[in-house]
Amino acid sequence: MKEKSVCIGGTFDRLHRGHRALIDKAFEVAGEKGRVFIGIVMNSKKNGVLSFEKRKKELMDYLERKGFVDRATIQPIFDKYGPSISGNFDAIVVSDETFPAAEEINEKRKKLGKKPLQIICIPFVLSKDGKPISSSRIRKGEIDREGNPR
Repeated sequence: MKEKSVCIGGTFDRLHRGHRALIDKAFEVAGEKGRVFIGIVMNSKKNGVLSFEKRKKELMDYLERKGFVDRATIQPIFDKYGPSISGNFDAIVVSDETFPAAEEINEKRKKLGKKPLQIICIPFVLSKDGKPISSSRIRKGEIDREGNPR
């Protein structure tokens, strides 16, 4: 299997089971020696979002546990695209929610004469109540990071 350069992005607030599924898929697509760029969105207007430093630390802790840290780059991004438009990536891993942004990225890449990214879309990870696990639901105290009701 050819090693790939893969990108993902998000707020990654209160790293939860859905985030972990996205990250795991990105490293699976990258292959054993491929690289994954993880962009953490900085301009979130959502109240209660953890600081960049806390979100990055949670990501780093997870990557270390999984043995991925040496193949990852984590950087702040200031819009929904980050370096995905101009960067030398092969693929992007997104959720159902961010799939339209991946299509926009490929349109912008085409205009720059860059090859489109392979878009890998993973389904929402559902909580025990059948609704998607999300950071906003965790912040509201509806569910925990694993999707269990509170």
